[in-house]
Amino acid sequence: MTIRPHSDPVSGGRHPSIVDRIAAATTPRVPFSVEFYPPRDEAAEDRLWRAAEVFSELGAAFVSVTYGAGGSTRDRTVRVVERVVRETDLVPIAHLTAVEHPVSELREMIESYGRAGVSNILALRGDPPGDPLGEWTPHPEGLLYAEQLVRLIHEAGDFHVGVASFPEGHYRARDLDHDTDVLVSKLRAGAEYSITQMFWDVDDYLRLRDRVVAADPEQGAKPVIPGLMPVTSLRQVRRMVELSGCALPDDLAARLQTAAGDGPEENRAAVREVGIEFATQLCERLIAEGAPCLHFNTLNFSRATQEVLANLSMAPAPGVAGGVVLN
Repeated sequence: MTIRPHSDPVSGGRHPSIVDRIAAATTPRVPFSVEFYPPRDEAAEDRLWRAAEVFSELGAAFVSVTYGAGGSTRDRTVRVVERVVRETDLVPIAHLTAVEHPVSELREMIESYGRAGVSNILALRGDPPGDPLGEWTPHPEGLLYAEQLVRLIHEAGDFHVGVASFPEGHYRARDLDHDTDVLVSKLRAGAEYSITQMFWDVDDYLRLRDRVVAADPEQGAKPVIPGLMPVTSLRQVRRMVELSGCALPDDLAARLQTAAGDGPEENRAAVREVGIEFATQLCERLIAEGAPCLHFNTLNFSRATQEVLANLSMAPAPGVAGGVVLN
């Protein structure tokens, strides 16, 4: 069965592709986008939709909604995406991973997204549940590579597909050349763009972009969207770095540790100040280097991202924009 996503209830047509969306964005300087997690409880649900209201008012180009390892947030992911389509003017990207799913379940999930009105899917092989850095074992009736998932989505329906990329190289890749080959294969399979894992060194992003262009100029012309996260907690960012396999630069780690202090509880206000300043400087250089969009991992909060956008003269400072609900 081929699924054609429903019409966008706001515009009266299908959601545009992410490539078209960022090309048409009117946000000052460069488009921005955000990432949400499916909420686990009522309080988290309320926080997510407050953030969605803020980012809608600020003109986010799109919002991506993550999908837990092994489909652990499957129903919640679909529910969040459905509500984004039904109740907001945000353009959603639904994540989909191959972990612990037979092909039949993946087809069902693609159909669910189509029925929800989704036009854009991010195809990810995904991490093993429990230990993201552990041994990756495909389902006996599943897929081994994200490239196969890209092709499956295109076979199953009329969707726009993106993939992940890794400025420092995926931790499972043999080397950077191997990592580049994998990304190029995903793009050749029909992915229209990639969103990077969060990173802290712009040079890593630029080298990734250059490697793809050198390997295949046609695929290298596709957008590489940088994934970013303003640091607001040292403990939190250390955990995320541990789970992702990316490196926190020594100088940034030292600045954050100094800001956190030596007490039993970190000085969150001081850590936040360092994190916002660093994220702003990172974004300034990315804009200067021609990044097509800035994609923020928000952890379902809006304030830190809005502060960075305000520093970039891309949004009002928190508390200034009339009618915007802040958290």
